Amino acid sequence: MHKLAGVELDVFEAGQGPPILFLHGANGFAPGHPYVAPLSAQHRLIAPSHPGFGRSSLPDWIDAVDDIAYVHLELLDRLGLARVDVIGCSLGGWIAAELATKSPGSVRRMVLVGPVGVKTGPVDRLDVPDIFARPQSELERLLFHDPERMRTDPATLTDEQLAIMVRNRETLALLTWEPYMHNPKLRHRLHRVTAPTLFLRGESDGLVSADYLAAYARLLPDAHTGTIAQAGHAPHVEQPDALVRLALAFLDAGDAP
Repeated sequence: MHKLAGVELDVFEAGQGPPILFLHGANGFAPGHPYVAPLSAQHRLIAPSHPGFGRSSLPDWIDAVDDIAYVHLELLDRLGLARVDVIGCSLGGWIAAELATKSPGSVRRMVLVGPVGVKTGPVDRLDVPDIFARPQSELERLLFHDPERMRTDPATLTDEQLAIMVRNRETLALLTWEPYMHNPKLRHRLHRVTAPTLFLRGESDGLVSADYLAAYARLLPDAHTGTIAQAGHAPHVEQPDALVRLALAFLDAGDAP
């Protein structure tokens, strides 16, 4: 645990080498996730649980994604890391984008996987489907290429795991409900990002469309896009090998941090 700005931040670290800051999505982070071992094989993987997720505390002053970006910048200061590569998934991609606009020099290269966070379409239409208004079965079809394979049986989870699952969802609602899944100011700040950025999405992603991803990427000075086959909104857990291969090929293409 690291105490930063009154936050008890649970931070997982593994491996040695060039540092990668991994910012998880709405379902949180777990050391047993299939992307963890390959990402940390030749890199120092740093994966904080965002405030209000996992075992990290949630002080009253945090009520926006913007706040969490500052917490993670302070974490980098605490760890003595002046410059890192960043991988952000979904909500974590939004946090990564905010972080890179606040301190452009802190991010060397960046991979955003199914990121949310900006408004690209008409004001009277949602860019991202309302996940809070859908039954679980429909939500699973939006999230996964193969919902049956990826479905979690709550009966197999411990009481602590169930509590974390519910807490993660509560925090997600706090951060993303209004305005829904975006910061109106972010699109006007993304020109500040200096890091080459790779935008990825699963081909079956029902939340982040190809058009949304492309529009998001156009807001950054140096951005590229790619698609991962047989994956939905969470390719890091549905197709971890493909995600790791593409992410590391992009991150390792530049000079070491």
